[in-house]
Amino acid sequence: MATHMTGTQTHTTGTRDEWLAARLELLDAEKDLTRRADELAKRRQELPWVRLDKPYRFETDEGSASLGDLFRGRSQLLIYHFMFGPDYKAGCPSCSAIADGFNGSVVHLANHDVTLMAVSRAPLPTLQEYKRRMGWTFPWASSSPSDFNGDFGVSFTEAQQRDGLLYNYRRAKPHATAREGSVKGPVEHFAAMTGTDAATYTRERPGLSAFVLEDGVVHHTYSTYSRGLDGIWGMYQWLDRAPRGRNEHGPWWRRHDEYPG
Repeated sequence: MATHMTGTQTHTTGTRDEWLAARLELLDAEKDLTRRADELAKRRQELPWVRLDKPYRFETDEGSASLGDLFRGRSQLLIYHFMFGPDYKAGCPSCSAIADGFNGSVVHLANHDVTLMAVSRAPLPTLQEYKRRMGWTFPWASSSPSDFNGDFGVSFTEAQQRDGLLYNYRRAKPHATAREGSVKGPVEHFAAMTGTDAATYTRERPGLSAFVLEDGVVHHTYSTYSRGLDGIWGMYQWLDRAPRGRNEHGPWWRRHDEYPG
């Protein structure tokens, strides 16, 4: 085999036999990862259910709703905590890239006793307008009438932000912000894309929470945040199988209607 440099990446070239030998070795590792992923999924399902009696209220396309109403007659509910705060002018670009994959999954999940929806703190009319812009059809509710987002660790007050907010089950490190006149960092870049500043933007965080409805009682079963969302970010699953992988040098993605051409 020979080693080559393409741009900033090094890669090898070889014969078909060399490729097949390396591929079979990788296949063993992939099968092991699949087995471990199956074990992790089972452990998620074995987490204890936590009964929820707090009367959360949401605004939906159908009107005011309780958490139980969001199940839409099914026994399982998956909520994507979409970063769209009340002061945002547009949804988070990263959350938007993740949500681009929801439309195709919603109908399949609905026919397997699972409701998938997004929840954000922005007012419902703002969410509806952005949803039309993006061409999405999945259900999206506003949690602005309640403290649902705060209780599930995805929205924070200015005081919490100053004191060091608790996100992803750990005390979060403050985001580094660019100095005035310097090149903007990723946080400032995405904040600008939502029409906010870095502090306002980061008072919202992404996440996914799972709930079950049994005998009329809602239980919380699972939540994940940060890199725990990689598995539902469809474009990264494709990039991880592309020849150059993620090949990232800063935030490159945009909302799907913002790419040139």
